[in-house]
Amino acid sequence: MFDGKFNSNQSKERKPFNLNRSWLGIAGLVLLAAVIVLASIFVVPAGNVGVVTRFGAVSRQANPGMNLRIPFAEGVVLMNVRTQKDEVPATAMSKNLQVVTSAIAVNYHLDATKALQVFQDIGPNYADIIVAPAIQNTFKAVTARFTAEELITDRDVVRMEAEDELAKQLSGYNIIVENFNIVNFDFSSEYQAAIESKQVAQQQVETSKQKLAQAEIDAQAVVAAAQGQADAQKALRDTGALTQEYLNYLFLTKWNGTLPQVMGGATPMIDVSQYLPGADTP
Repeated sequence: MFDGKFNSNQSKERKPFNLNRSWLGIAGLVLLAAVIVLASIFVVPAGNVGVVTRFGAVSRQANPGMNLRIPFAEGVVLMNVRTQKDEVPATAMSKNLQVVTSAIAVNYHLDATKALQVFQDIGPNYADIIVAPAIQNTFKAVTARFTAEELITDRDVVRMEAEDELAKQLSGYNIIVENFNIVNFDFSSEYQAAIESKQVAQQQVETSKQKLAQAEIDAQAVVAAAQGQADAQKALRDTGALTQEYLNYLFLTKWNGTLPQVMGGATPMIDVSQYLPGADTP
C-alpha cells in the first residue's frame, strides 16, 4: 500500500536548471552563424576579377566589389586585369649573323571578360607561362629580318613590327598588348669597334669633301679676280685711259718710298726722281 511517503528508490531527484551553460550554447550558435555569414562574403578589389571555384572546379566569375559564395565549398582566386609591365633580357641573331642582346619592356593587360577562360586554360601564372616566352620568340623572329646596322637606324620600324607580331601571338590567349619598347641594343665588342671605325672613316671622307669644295670655291674666286683685272685692263686700253699719268698713279699707290741701292739694266719705266724730296715739281 501506498503510505503517503516517497521511497528513495521510487523517486528521482530533479536537477536544477543551469543558466550559464545555456548562455554558452547560445553564444556558440551566434558565433557559428557569424562565421558562416562572414565566410559567405568576399570582396574583389578594383583592377581585378575573381574566379570562383567550387571544390576546385571553375564555377563563375566575380566582378569588383562585394560578392557572395558558399562557405567552405567555394574559393576565390583574384586575376589582375590592370596594365602590367614585363621587362626581360633577350638575345637574338641579326640578318647578317651578328649577336644582338637587348632589354625588352612590354605593357599588356588581361581581357577582363575572358579572365575565367584564361584561368581555366592557363592558370593565374599566365605571365610566366605565355607572355615571357612570347616576348623572346617575337624578338628573335623580328631581329632576324634586319641587319645589325638596320636595327640601329630603323629602330622604330623594328619596334612596330615586334609589337604587331607579339599582339598577334597573345591575342589568342586573351592577353592584350599595349606597347612594345626596345630599351637598348648591344652588339659584340668587335662589331662595336667596326662601327666606330666606319663612322670615323665616313667623317674623314666628309671632311675631305668639305676641304675640296672650299678649295674649288677659292680657286674660282682667284680666277674670277684675275678675269676681272684682265677685263679692267682691256677696258682701259680700249678706251685710251691707260695713260702714263695713270700708270704713275698706280705705281705710287704701291711704292713704299724707298729706292733700291743698286739699279741697273733697262731704264725704269717711271722716273721716280721727280717724287723725291727737293725735286722740282713738274
